[in-house]
Amino acid sequence: MSKLKSAMAAIISGLAMIALVSANVRAEIDNHVISQANDSSANSQTQSRLKPARKQGQHQTRLPAARAEPMLAQATKAASAAKSHRLILQVNSNEPAMMNLVLNNATNVAQYYNDRGEPVSIEVVTFGPGLHMLRDDTSPVKPRIEVLAMSHPEISFRACANTQENMRKAESKDIKLIPQATVVESGVVRVMELQEQGWSYVKP
Repeated sequence: MSKLKSAMAAIISGLAMIALVSANVRAEIDNHVISQANDSSANSQTQSRLKPARKQGQHQTRLPAARAEPMLAQATKAASAAKSHRLILQVNSNEPAMMNLVLNNATNVAQYYNDRGEPVSIEVVTFGPGLHMLRDDTSPVKPRIEVLAMSHPEISFRACANTQENMRKAESKDIKLIPQATVVESGVVRVMELQEQGWSYVKP
């Protein structure tokens, strides 16, 4: 009988130990599951917070795209406004008709680009007999140049110093030029150098 009681006690003690171990294992499993659930929940919340930020960022990157067309138009307009036009008109003849034709061309070109809002520079270069256009005593277009210089400052007038000196020797007097004229050493060289710099050249 005492052996039976001892055996029963050993069995009960073993069952209790098994139950205790099982409880501990279950607790560890539950803790692990809860930890994973918490981690998953935290990740889910983090992702939910990140998604609106990404969407907002994506929306912000699309905003400039929505304005791309007007911005492109503005850039095109700015580029057009920045483009400079440069024209040379030469006068080498003492013919009033030619001088007036050159002044007509200069005025038309200046007005055209002014209306478009684009900068333009025009040089009227005189040499040889064409210097009479800018002589104070012989110019047939002197009054017109005075008016043109005030309304279109982008038009300038150049007088050849070589021609001026030759006329001074031939006439034995100083050759006075109109106030709007600027003397250059050589009219032909001036035309050539401007062309080398990319200026457009038009001969009447």
